[in-house]
Amino acid sequence: MELNSDEIQKILPHRYPFLLVDRIIECEPGKSAKGIKCVSANEQQFVGHFPGKQVMPGVLIIEALAQTGAVALLSEEKNRGRIALFGGIKSAKFKRQVIPGDVLELSCEIIASKGPVGIGKAEAYVGGQLAVSAELTFAIE
Repeated sequence: MELNSDEIQKILPHRYPFLLVDRIIECEPGKSAKGIKCVSANEQQFVGHFPGKQVMPGVLIIEALAQTGAVALLSEEKNRGRIALFGGIKSAKFKRQVIPGDVLELSCEIIASKGPVGIGKAEAYVGGQLAVSAELTFAIE
């Protein structure tokens, strides 16, 4: 299943300026999702991060990955209308800077789940190069 921004907003509660996934290009509800984030110099974080050397904050890349994973979890019929909160971030590694003009290719595979808790293996790539990887824990509320 593919989702545009309007369709993503029917699943996630996030809105401007905090919706960080532009498109879902693949989704298997409850199992995995792949998304796209087009990084633009017009985004507010670049005003101060950093003047003269714009770099997307790592925490926002992690958030974009979490939103991608949340789409996978919240697309399941049993989770519709709920929200996914962070339960944890483990083994985050930042391998490449992400700058305006980059297209982040986001993926999150749910590798374990029990009750309202899910664990996702998340990765963000730019042009085939790994930018960020992490294990994310979701708590469905």
